[in-house]
Amino acid sequence: MDKGTDALKESLERWEEQVLDKALARGGERDEIFASSAGPAKLLYTPLDTAGTDYETEIGYPGAYPYTRGVQPSMYRGRLWSIRQYAGFGTPRETNERFRFLLGEGQPGLSIAFDLPTQLGYDSDHPSAEGEVGKVGVSVDSLRDMEIMFDGIPLDRVSTSMTINAPAAVLVAMYVVAGENQGVPHDQVQGTAQNDILKEYVARGTYIYPPRPSLRLAVDLMTYCAREVPRFNSISVSGYHIRDAGSTAVQEIAFAFSNAIAYLEEAQRRGAGVDEVAPRISWIFNTQNNFFEEVAKYRALRRLWARLLKDRFGAKDPRSLMLRTHVQTGGATLTAQQPENNIVRASLQALATVLGGVQSMALSCFDEALALPTEEAQRLAVRTQQIIAHESGVTDTADPLAGSYYVESLTNELESKARELMDRVEDLGGAVAAIESGYMQQQVQDASVRWQHEVESGERTIVGVNRFTVEEERNVGIFRPNPEAAAAQITSLDHLKAERDARAVETSLAGLRTAARDDAPNLMPPIMDAVRSCATVGEICGVLREEFGEYTPPTVI
Repeated sequence: MDKGTDALKESLERWEEQVLDKALARGGERDEIFASSAGPAKLLYTPLDTAGTDYETEIGYPGAYPYTRGVQPSMYRGRLWSIRQYAGFGTPRETNERFRFLLGEGQPGLSIAFDLPTQLGYDSDHPSAEGEVGKVGVSVDSLRDMEIMFDGIPLDRVSTSMTINAPAAVLVAMYVVAGENQGVPHDQVQGTAQNDILKEYVARGTYIYPPRPSLRLAVDLMTYCAREVPRFNSISVSGYHIRDAGSTAVQEIAFAFSNAIAYLEEAQRRGAGVDEVAPRISWIFNTQNNFFEEVAKYRALRRLWARLLKDRFGAKDPRSLMLRTHVQTGGATLTAQQPENNIVRASLQALATVLGGVQSMALSCFDEALALPTEEAQRLAVRTQQIIAHESGVTDTADPLAGSYYVESLTNELESKARELMDRVEDLGGAVAAIESGYMQQQVQDASVRWQHEVESGERTIVGVNRFTVEEERNVGIFRPNPEAAAAQITSLDHLKAERDARAVETSLAGLRTAARDDAPNLMPPIMDAVRSCATVGEICGVLREEFGEYTPPTVI
């Protein structure tokens, strides 16, 4: 240590002995342990905790490598994040009306929630879809449904995010062809598809095929869009759902990055260069309640990704090094008890997200622990972001918490621990092998069980749930989907099947089967042909089910 560091260390020790120890002897602390998922939090952070941090190489400047302080030089002084509330329910016509409402409230982009049958590659008339059509999202069976959903919404001016994974290639094909039928060239279509199938095996469960053919299909979409639909983000790698399943922040980072490595390596294996696909990789992460950990997390994510792409993959394009992320505030943190408390939770999570420097955000609405959000709840979520953007002052300067001894130390700690966990996944053979063995699933489950035990034991306070409860809950008006939506959707599907050219459908599906069986260079062209023929989601995914098989997960104890 130099003289200045030695003097500071001696000064800190004197303060601890003469001031802190006496105060603690009189009253002690509220809890035995204060910690984030990165580890115990110290009572006080000083320059000693960041003494090894080199400003230019580890923190730097906004818009410059390693992007710790943000991917844009002027950050929110130049452009605010995109407000993109998650929406979709019932029929495509009903969802079109909700989309128009949100655009009218000042939301510049859209984000689609699909119902479970669509997410699992079933049509609305399939026996497995019974009772679920249009319930947790919109039902989309065909190109016609996609066109109805975006009626009057120009796909070259409104960017749309689609939370769809196993059938992502099919839904993106429908979106692109819907744009084509609006007169929008492929190279002008804007949007994002989640297409992160690997995290489905870890956390979410809406998979269809085994991991390896699923990885092939995801990468085919990535390479196709890079070459044919260049303004479309063909994958949004998700830490969000891993975190909502109960993971720690460190696991959220490490497992999402391990999955991204698998996509990049498969893309290279299939002939795509890293700088061809990496610039259009986007992300979605989950902001929860530990305020400073969440701010530090986004700073650590950007730095770790930039270093990974530069050092491991040799990326040259600066866009490949920039981690651009959408954020949804933590759905798993919402409580059905005293649901109005969720307004406060989401507001604090949104503030942490903005201080973390992200590009797009949706708030989980206060009533989502009870049902799909009402229009009023959606409006409040939009207004919360607008108040932060225009009234709080936090957007006036880039990365305003930089230099905080605590935030910088926490940023370093999160990056270091995430690297350690990524190395463990590498030792197991990479993300696919770690998923096939059940390792990732078990790690997330163990973290979730620990958290639940802390809540049930009272070690962790959840306001309104295990402390500060009320005897009688006030009723909150909730949204109820149209009970006739399923029947209407099935009737629409019947009409489509009666009106379309059955021979064209049969020919296009046969072409897709041959391409899947023969390991064609890319499955997107035959999927596009099937979509144009008005083959349905269930029919297209059904062909791939027969060729690839269906996935049976390992037992996780």
